[in-house]
Amino acid sequence: MIRVIKTVYIWVVVLGLASAKLHAQDIQNIGVPYVENFPKNIYQSGNQNWSITQDEHGVFYFGNSEGLLSYDGRFWENHQIPHHLIVRSVAADNKGHIFTGGYGEMGYWEYDEKAILKYHSLTNLVKDKSKLNNEIWKIYVDNNQIIFQTFANIFIYNNQTNTIKVIEGNGSFIFMFKVGKRYLIGTANNKIYELINDKLNLLKGSEGISGVLSILPYGDNSFLVGTAKNGLFLYNGERFTKWESEANDFLKTYQLNNGVKIFNKYFAFGTILNGVIILDQNGKIVQHINKSGGLQNNTVLSLFVDNSQNLWVGLDNGIDRVELNSPLYFYFDKNGAFGTVYSSIIFNDKIYLGTNQGLYYSNWNSDPAKRQSFNFKFIPGSQGQVWDLSVYDGNLFCGHNNGTYLVKDNTIEKISSISGGWTLKKMNSSPDKLIQGTYTGLVIYQNIKGKYIFSHQIDGFNQPCRYVEQDNRGNIWVSHPYKGIFKINLSSDLRTVKSTKVYDENYGIPTTYGINIFNLDGRIVFSSDSGFYVYDEISDRFAKYNELNDKIGSFSSSNKLIKADDKKFWFVDHGKVALANFSNAGKISIDSSLFNVINGRMVKNYENISKINDNLFLISVDDGFVIFSKKVFPDRSVALPKVFIGKIENITSDNYLITESGLISKQVSIPYSQNSIRINYSLPYYRQGEIKYQYLLDGYSNSWSSWSASSQKDFTNLPYGKYNFKVRAIVNNVTISSISQFEFEIIPPFYATIWAWMFYLIIFSVLVYFFRIFYFKKLEKHQRNIQKHLQEEQDELLRQENIINEQKLIKLKNEKLQAELESKGREVTNSAMNIVYKNELLQKIKDEIANLKDKEGKKLAEEQLRKVEKIIDESMSNEQDWNLFETSFNETHENFFKKLKHDYPDLVPNDLKLCAYLRLNMSSKEMASLLNISLRGMEIRRYRLRKKLSLPHDKNLVEFLIEL
Repeated sequence: MIRVIKTVYIWVVVLGLASAKLHAQDIQNIGVPYVENFPKNIYQSGNQNWSITQDEHGVFYFGNSEGLLSYDGRFWENHQIPHHLIVRSVAADNKGHIFTGGYGEMGYWEYDEKAILKYHSLTNLVKDKSKLNNEIWKIYVDNNQIIFQTFANIFIYNNQTNTIKVIEGNGSFIFMFKVGKRYLIGTANNKIYELINDKLNLLKGSEGISGVLSILPYGDNSFLVGTAKNGLFLYNGERFTKWESEANDFLKTYQLNNGVKIFNKYFAFGTILNGVIILDQNGKIVQHINKSGGLQNNTVLSLFVDNSQNLWVGLDNGIDRVELNSPLYFYFDKNGAFGTVYSSIIFNDKIYLGTNQGLYYSNWNSDPAKRQSFNFKFIPGSQGQVWDLSVYDGNLFCGHNNGTYLVKDNTIEKISSISGGWTLKKMNSSPDKLIQGTYTGLVIYQNIKGKYIFSHQIDGFNQPCRYVEQDNRGNIWVSHPYKGIFKINLSSDLRTVKSTKVYDENYGIPTTYGINIFNLDGRIVFSSDSGFYVYDEISDRFAKYNELNDKIGSFSSSNKLIKADDKKFWFVDHGKVALANFSNAGKISIDSSLFNVINGRMVKNYENISKINDNLFLISVDDGFVIFSKKVFPDRSVALPKVFIGKIENITSDNYLITESGLISKQVSIPYSQNSIRINYSLPYYRQGEIKYQYLLDGYSNSWSSWSASSQKDFTNLPYGKYNFKVRAIVNNVTISSISQFEFEIIPPFYATIWAWMFYLIIFSVLVYFFRIFYFKKLEKHQRNIQKHLQEEQDELLRQENIINEQKLIKLKNEKLQAELESKGREVTNSAMNIVYKNELLQKIKDEIANLKDKEGKKLAEEQLRKVEKIIDESMSNEQDWNLFETSFNETHENFFKKLKHDYPDLVPNDLKLCAYLRLNMSSKEMASLLNISLRGMEIRRYRLRKKLSLPHDKNLVEFLIEL
């Protein structure tokens, strides 16, 4: 099964101390080291990887079937050489140049002024182009010379004179090798030559050595030569001798293809058919890593050892990194032969695996000098789920779904039929007895003459017992998966339960679900997702174990605690593993970074770690096991490398690359219209560990960011100006790296450039000039306006005075007219009254005339009187008086009669006269005199007038006419 782990760290160790410590390490012979796979779908290029190199910044380059493949720890990039050729060879000179070779093509890559990797061909320096009709298979850097090797020729490029010298081989070359400072080349005529001062010299004693595919330094002055068909040879400077090694037959069978030296004392050989083998200086195979051991492919095209002594493997299909300096080595059941591993242990030179299918075993070689090989076999009769493997007093117990067994070699003996042997513990109060937690309660085993037998099941308690511990007072503590915690007190003969108390949330525990019980250095502790708890006997309650929780951080929520040795304990937090050291009183050191690679690979809630010896531990994982060696515990004092600032991308609109390396680039200027960028960075660190980053952008913020696992940062809409991006890393929250920097500038927009400011200054000066002119003109205009305004105010005052005078004149005229009107009104009234007086006078005269008598005392004749009465009557009803009255009345009463005639057309002249007299508020007597009628007739006329005017009863006739 191919396991792809997305994050890889490139670690460049530059300190001699660090190198010395790496060289002193041993490669384990148990299982296989951790292999990190990079398949084609990750690096997005061709299948085949022919060569590997690493530059001074820790960036890796691969000669790939589709070009030059680069990897900076985060990004993969494919770079094409002319004609999209296969890159067969690649070498870095650690001066900023990457040399590559293909068919008829050789040259170098370097970063240009924008830190973009560009290719420069050197083929134009070869005068005879016919000599380029071959693949460049090897490239070596030798100070100022770069050596390119084909099957036909050797090209030596001098980078100072920019010339190429050709050494002809007439098609007889196979491969060239650099051994120390010497250059050796095998030929098809079964000889080895050494390149000295641009000449080929036959290596003494090399006649007859054919198919040379690897030459490695061996000791001080000797070589280890690997051939295609004849195995390995040692050369001491005089002659070649067959190196009798257990690897010879293997390399002949599976076709040796290449080799490298590791840790200055191991030899790794890649094969065509069966992966990689690693030999020690005695020729013993200490490791065999092939597809079943984690490689993606068994055909090894190239090998490379990086500055951290990691082995990089270029395959026929993919790239792998083998972490040889890791304390963890693996064994995986690739074929699913034994199922999921729940428990594992080493006992009597055998390794046992308890799985969901049964119990398996294989031989275990206790000699650390010999390589471990495994051939697991099934133990008959063990079919079913195995829960627990424990050793007490020389007895190996197998807790099984079907009961409990004693295991001896490849056989088992059933000692209990009570199903579900979950856990087995030695009793503190009775060292010769064991207590076991099962599906249905507690079981006691008795030691009889060194062998344990089933004694009895304890009566009075039948709950499932996943975890069982006994405290110093003899109490038995049992955790129930769902009901909480039980404290059980047994009888003196351990056969019955005297008392049982159940503890739930009311007693201080956070929940009744998933509480587990462990013995931590003699103290019973209770684990939960909320942290560890302890029991207080006095208060009969549980309280948080803060002294522990605060010191182990996130592992306070561990669901499992396993003793490693006297002062060390394994903490397992739902699949995550850490090793805690309690050696220093009051201080706990805990390391989880070493075990990141196995996080999540253990069987949940059934994690198992057993001790092999003082240096080795066996960790069960779901499809095999892992061996942890304390001897290769990494040195945390080694200084961290600098953070590598990689790609800088613009993310304003359509993404484009600004530079391929912010660490290398200088004077990066970004247009203001593209002022959003993404900065990528990574720490070239090649060990398991938790890496976090912290950044600061000078010119934008004044404080460092919080630590984060993210290895890229976006800055959007940056103001124009100069910036300095700083980044550093911290590993395992302990060691902090030095600061890496990337300086760049956001170019001011046109409106903020110096030319723009000069233009603004000119415009400002012109504006000031015109503003001055405008100001003074406006000032003059303002003064004129003020004068005009004053004149207008004066004119307005005069006008107002005229208006006031006119109003006074009008008022006087109105008063005069009103006086005249009142005078005329009085004249009208007087005229009417005069008519009344006249009519009354005439009436009196008429009455007197009617009473006149002659001398004889007789009344005058009517005929005589009639004429006089007629005259009087005509005078009383004279229309001339009325017309004169009407004219005067209209003048003073605004055409009163016209209104009446218009509104009431049915009114007759006598009605109009009556209305006029009523308006003047004359009495009925006066009106009767004017109308020459009686008072009675007057009332009748008033009545008739009201009807013609359609007045309501409650409306006064006089008021109506006055209001009209």
